[in-house]
Amino acid sequence: MSVFPTRRQWLVRCGLGCGSLALADLLCRSQAAPALNPLAPKPAHFPAKAKAVIWIFANGGASHVDTWDYKPELQKRDGQPLPTLDKESGFFINQVGPLMKSPFTWKQCGQSGKWVSELFPHLSAHVDRMAFIHSLWNESNNHSPALYMMNTGLPRMGGPSVGSWVTYGLGSENENLPGFVVMTDPKGRGLPKGHALNWTNGFLPGAFQGTWLKPSGDPIDNLAPAKDRSPAAQSQQLALMEQLNRLQLSETSAADRELEARIKSFELAYRMQSAAPEALDIGKETQATQELYGIGRPECDHFARQCLMARRLVERGVRFVQIYSGGMENQLSWDGHIDIRGNHSQFAAETDRPVAGLITDLQHRGLLDSTLVIWAGEFGRLPVSQPGAKPGRDHNPHANTAWLCGGGVRGGVSYGETDEVGYRAVVNMVDIHDFHATLLHLLGIDHEKLTFFHNGRRYRLTDVHGKVIREIIA
Repeated sequence: MSVFPTRRQWLVRCGLGCGSLALADLLCRSQAAPALNPLAPKPAHFPAKAKAVIWIFANGGASHVDTWDYKPELQKRDGQPLPTLDKESGFFINQVGPLMKSPFTWKQCGQSGKWVSELFPHLSAHVDRMAFIHSLWNESNNHSPALYMMNTGLPRMGGPSVGSWVTYGLGSENENLPGFVVMTDPKGRGLPKGHALNWTNGFLPGAFQGTWLKPSGDPIDNLAPAKDRSPAAQSQQLALMEQLNRLQLSETSAADRELEARIKSFELAYRMQSAAPEALDIGKETQATQELYGIGRPECDHFARQCLMARRLVERGVRFVQIYSGGMENQLSWDGHIDIRGNHSQFAAETDRPVAGLITDLQHRGLLDSTLVIWAGEFGRLPVSQPGAKPGRDHNPHANTAWLCGGGVRGGVSYGETDEVGYRAVVNMVDIHDFHATLLHLLGIDHEKLTFFHNGRRYRLTDVHGKVIREIIA
């Protein structure tokens, strides 16, 4: 019997072999490929309405007692001392005055009768869709640690941001756009204190870092292909880079997350060349939609454009969008140490109409139920004055107000309370871990199960803390 196959046997074996190779390739694409793509959509831990988040970050620390937390007792006791005040609560311990009433008028709004400052004539129309948390507090009275705490759950630099945790847990629904996008103040005021560490991926793979859209010029550097390079040449160049990176990856003894993320970032950047400009092109919106957001109005045009871009991004599957109102220094943000009336009037005018327009637009498009809108800064302000020709308010880590809207939130409710003058959270106190646990829950994520192994232990956004605030969930 011959050991060599006949011509017929050879053809049969080759045919079956090619079929096996094709089947293996198909199985690889259907099963292994999503695992290789860190931003591939992942199932939630349990069903949830919210699929995306838009966080309006009141950078600098908006005064809760001048915006959303009405305190009639503060009005009555204007000019009186606050005996229970710890002078080290604020940042400027030698600039502590008496109690100072809010310089703004208030009125009750909606069927819920929520008291709202005159600062928000447009947002006040949405209070029956909002859930207010009045007892939020932070560990630090300094901007950078407080920002880190609000964004990463840690009062120090280096932890993964909440947007990174969300995209790590759920991936993105659009493979041609980033899963986590950040926009900062475009009026030349600079970045928030701590800069990009507020949207860092920390120890998570690099693919989960927030993509910062530049406030002026091209939103993303090097997005357009080089003019002297044809699409075919660019495609060949990227193919060669991937081949070399894959070769290096195959030679490592263990999975190289950073190299894998780099490979995916090249692929994403190539796809973004056509997807990102289209997503950010608000000129395609109707005139009525642009007017709804306030585009063209000098006081709010810049923020209106960012809110409209945020809606276009989540509409296309981007998972997490964060927009910072205000920049680096005191009067360039909600940090009203001087002239609280002038400071807050300016920033409220910049954001009130655009954010109200965003909520209305999401509602009209059937997206509000699946999009969680958040308004929150890093801390509140003290109820006493910071003396000056035009008095302001110092930092207050003991009390802050945040509101949430859409995305499975129970509207028209208020949770927690501060004391009678707004100095400290005293009823149903909410720390940052509770806030993060609730945010994740609305997205269908169990905060205790969303973990990442690093340096010998499993980490999570809420560390070893956090409870879900179920009273604000529909």
